[in-house]
Amino acid sequence: MDADHEGRTRTCQEALSEGECLVLFPGPNLQYLTGFRDEPMERHLLLFVPREGEPVFLAPTMYDDQLADTHVSDVRLWDDGEDPRAYIGEILGRIDPDRLLVDDRLWARFTQDLQAVTDAEFGLASEVLADLRVKKDGAEIDAIREASALADRVSEEVRGLDAVGMTERELAREIDSRLADLGGEGPSFETIVAAGENGARPHHRHGDREIGTGDPVVLDFGTRFDGYPSDQTRTIVFGGEPSEGFEEIHEVVREAQGAAVERVEPGVPAEAVDRAARDVIEDAGYGERFTHRTGHGVGIEVHEPPYIVAGNTRELEEGMVFSVEPGIYLEGEFGVRIEDLVVVTETGCERLNDSNRGP
Repeated sequence: MDADHEGRTRTCQEALSEGECLVLFPGPNLQYLTGFRDEPMERHLLLFVPREGEPVFLAPTMYDDQLADTHVSDVRLWDDGEDPRAYIGEILGRIDPDRLLVDDRLWARFTQDLQAVTDAEFGLASEVLADLRVKKDGAEIDAIREASALADRVSEEVRGLDAVGMTERELAREIDSRLADLGGEGPSFETIVAAGENGARPHHRHGDREIGTGDPVVLDFGTRFDGYPSDQTRTIVFGGEPSEGFEEIHEVVREAQGAAVERVEPGVPAEAVDRAARDVIEDAGYGERFTHRTGHGVGIEVHEPPYIVAGNTRELEEGMVFSVEPGIYLEGEFGVRIEDLVVVTETGCERLNDSNRGP
């Protein structure tokens, strides 16, 4: 992905107040500013981003080559057998911050190491980075669009499968395999295949239940492209006639999803999109069966701001990407959910998913 990580870092520094310094470790925030991706570990790998001056990486020597691919030129390496806390003291001594904004997911042991060498106040990196990350740039949108296209292709392919007799787990594996075959970078999250009564549990994953003739099946999955995820849901029936009332409820959910998408445009409060979907479902008499928010932001993380939920008065802005996924869930019977990702445009929104939304 042709992302301007250095530009993002400069913008982040401009957003910091005098005397503030970010401290990040492997995770979404570090990826956003540098493009570096890795899992958190017990070794000290930290990025210090001061209000003034150049960012500094502190990392184990083994990461020398990988960090050379980032825009950060000041890299302090430490060897196994050394105490990296001495380097932390040296770096913070030079920066001399009044306030450290630490990664929201920073492990407690690293926070304690920081506290041991500074008298600075502590805050959270999200105070600055949340507002920067909530609006996606062109490179991010392109990556999410491509990931969504891969999910759409698999969604259409799955409709052609003879899935009756397969277990939820077997179908989930089939979906994951097809996503990988198309070039996806693994599933965005654990694939959801929820057949029959399991579909009434919004976050049921998958198990050994066999898919029967006429069972409504909730399929919620996605993959990553250039580190960015897709997330889409369809509720379909494999062979035979579905349960009584399924087609009516499916149509209500589809209408609710369409109404919510139509409400998306710059300046509209996030809660208004939630309300648009909820009005349709409540008017149909199923308000109490819609038990979750209408959507969530999608970026480096599958769940991030903005949240499309009652009480969120934040106005939508061009470049925001989020899901629109109303649902109706009848305990012990079945569930229906339809989900697309949308990106807010200058005049409205663009759906990033366009696969068949029918049953």
